[in-house]
Amino acid sequence: MLSKSGDHQTVPLSVLLKRELANEKIERPEITHGQASQSKKGEDLTFIKTECQRVLGDGVTTYSVFALFDGHNGSAAAIYSKENLLNNVLNAIPADLNSEEWVSALPRALVAGFVKTDKDFQERAQTSGTTVTFVIIEGWVLTVASVGDSRGVLESAEGAIYYLSADHRLECSEEERERITASGGEVGRLNTGGGTEIGPLRCWPGGLCLSRSIGDMDVGEYIVPIPHVKQVKLSATGGRLIISSDGVWDAVSAETAFECCRGMPPDAAASQIVKEAVGVKGLRDDTTCIVVDIQPPEKNDPPKIPPKKQGKRGIKSMFRKKPSESSSHTGKEEHSEADVVEEMFEEGSALLSERLDSKYPVCNMFKLFVCAVCQAEIKPGEGISIHSATTDLRKLRPWDGPFLCSSCQDKKEAMEGKRSSGVSRYSSGSD
Repeated sequence: MLSKSGDHQTVPLSVLLKRELANEKIERPEITHGQASQSKKGEDLTFIKTECQRVLGDGVTTYSVFALFDGHNGSAAAIYSKENLLNNVLNAIPADLNSEEWVSALPRALVAGFVKTDKDFQERAQTSGTTVTFVIIEGWVLTVASVGDSRGVLESAEGAIYYLSADHRLECSEEERERITASGGEVGRLNTGGGTEIGPLRCWPGGLCLSRSIGDMDVGEYIVPIPHVKQVKLSATGGRLIISSDGVWDAVSAETAFECCRGMPPDAAASQIVKEAVGVKGLRDDTTCIVVDIQPPEKNDPPKIPPKKQGKRGIKSMFRKKPSESSSHTGKEEHSEADVVEEMFEEGSALLSERLDSKYPVCNMFKLFVCAVCQAEIKPGEGISIHSATTDLRKLRPWDGPFLCSSCQDKKEAMEGKRSSGVSRYSSGSD
């Protein structure tokens, strides 16, 4: 600007942008939550951290984290994951990202954080495992990472239900069963003798009925910690999120869970869902529930509109892909109703090379390389490309990252069945 006296006065660009952002009056949602639990074995743990602060330029933005850990064969893995997983995820995100870049970096950082947590816990040589449903809410965007059979389910303000996690039970996925057998494990039911088999499909040795978890070193590293990740953006009408262990979902459906707590605040809703689940099957397992309401500012009442009756196909079809994504739905009309939840990202591959093969903004080309999993610094030329074993000749160049340190490369190969994990195996007697 030029003042009347002729003196030059400048305003920093960051200040102008900050003013512009303030003038836009961007409203963030109000987030309220409650939790409840009935304990049978004491192996369910929850982690809730609201209003986490992150420096953004010359300002500060906030996000919230909600997580549920359902341990088995002891609570050690659940406790360790609760104490370390968030930090491992955050350490895998480059510094100095704006909000959009930070949200885009979350899916890959979650994969790295889960694998590092599993790798570090296994070094303690404790035979315990845990499922994880891990949710980060930044503005109206929900990012959900999950391993095991706990579940995160969203109901929009208009009553549509969205499944945000994947069940990693061996019963549920032929692809996961084939992956485990190809990696050296065996899949079958408990044999009682005389050719009689009972119970759910399990992985042997160990007898675990899950294909993914954190821990479980006694079963084999083909039980991977690589999470299914789904990222969605809510409309400004908001919604209700339920995160529960299998003690709830083995007893009640998602529709029943939302219906039984209609109109209740989150704390009462969580208690009612647990009560409903225990009433159906009794207290046969740890039964834990977290309820999170994500609503427009100054609207403190929970959603009261009855849910629409829809089948699973109808539920899936209500997701709207980002306009930039290519999909079979691109021919459909772009416009969306006010209640539509936009799907931003979803990936469930169990291969680390596929999950880490995405580009981050280049923050500093002159820093030492870092391991994509454990974030340890590695000198150029010493890191092992995550594509080192690929048959794609385009990925054989030494500068094609991301890179792994030798320890994390060993972990990757063990998960893919290319070498023994080098640990003794016991019968875990787990889920």
